Amino acid sequence: MSNLATEPEWEFTEDLECLFDPKWRYIVLKGGRGGTKSWSAARSALIRGYEKPLRILCVREVQKSIKDSVHQLLSDQVGLLGLDGFYEILSTEIRGKNGTKIIFTGLSNLTADSLKSYEGIDLVWCEEAHTLSRKSLDLLLPTVRKAGSQIVLTFNPELDTDEVYVRFIENQPDNCVVRDCSYYNNPWFPEVLERERKEFLRMVERGARSQADYEWVWDGKCKPAVDGAIYPDEVADVMTSGRLMNLPHDPEYKTYTVWDLGWNDAMVILFVQKIGTAVHIYDCIIDSHRTYDSYVQEIKARGYGNMALAYLPHDGKAKNAQTGKSPIQMLNKLGLKADDKGVPDIGVKQGIDAARQMFPRVYFDKIRCTPMFNQLRRYARTVSPTTDEPGAPKHDENSHAADAFRYVAVIEKKLTNETYDMSPIDYDDRGIV
Repeated sequence: MSNLATEPEWEFTEDLECLFDPKWRYIVLKGGRGGTKSWSAARSALIRGYEKPLRILCVREVQKSIKDSVHQLLSDQVGLLGLDGFYEILSTEIRGKNGTKIIFTGLSNLTADSLKSYEGIDLVWCEEAHTLSRKSLDLLLPTVRKAGSQIVLTFNPELDTDEVYVRFIENQPDNCVVRDCSYYNNPWFPEVLERERKEFLRMVERGARSQADYEWVWDGKCKPAVDGAIYPDEVADVMTSGRLMNLPHDPEYKTYTVWDLGWNDAMVILFVQKIGTAVHIYDCIIDSHRTYDSYVQEIKARGYGNMALAYLPHDGKAKNAQTGKSPIQMLNKLGLKADDKGVPDIGVKQGIDAARQMFPRVYFDKIRCTPMFNQLRRYARTVSPTTDEPGAPKHDENSHAADAFRYVAVIEKKLTNETYDMSPIDYDDRGIV
């Protein structure tokens, strides 16, 4: 398989010979703990980079520093493969004596322009691929266009609505090979992990962990919800009741946009219609590092017409020190009428309560809104590693869509199809104090 001067003390199972097969554009390794997904991807990349000069890109959705990357894993494997004399380990990249270069980046903050520098990549390794967003995949996949280039995705499936799961497992492309990599596929599964697996089963028997937890950790099956999920029952009901569906825009009703503001963090804009008592979220924008003008242009370009007020969070009234204008004022100047008070700040807990009460009446478009729906599924509290007790809601890449959804619940009564109602919102009948 390789022409290494010193053969590595490692073999690949027959199933994983696909890592060296040039006919596949996409190589997907999925499964639970102990399945050698990451080790196999790392070792095959290093071996291939030894055999001929390659440009190898290692990506995750979020990489705030090199410590978040697979740099350390690859560095360790260089030593285990006996390739210390061939690869030079630098602080932010790895170089081979034949010109092979291994570089690392996070996708969440990249744009189409910044990705252009990766057009000549030979091999991409996407670790923890279940976290990759639709935007990231839509930018990455067509950018890696060199003849014969390949993309390896390794992950333990988490939710069955995750973009990578839908795109590569449920709708497997013709030029894609998928391999299950869990402990039972690993002929070298170590005894230390076997003891951990059996202890996990005993925890299931005692009721300390669930069977679903075991199947996710060890068998690589999808979770019903993430740990500490805030809306697990609500999103499950959306899916079982068919409310994640093909949901067209209805031109007879007004469209409101509800915003969660962000620049480095995500900007989330939900397109909402109120039809009777039902709340239709039929489109969304999730992006970052863009001007208000570009967002307004995109909203207008989508051509929904009959646009009503835009609702921004209460801090949308705060003026920018450089421009002297608030986001609300900027939207008004750009021709998108915004409510001048913003969404009232009633507190996160009360907003979550309002969202739970609204959930049974909410419908989501399956195509345009799955990215934000996935964030609702992933919106979670911190969980104590010692007591399993839930804490405060996490502020992470999933909280922005959840915040926008919460704002919809707070101002739901204002979403009329008549003239704008500028009266104060009464929360008493929702049980919110």
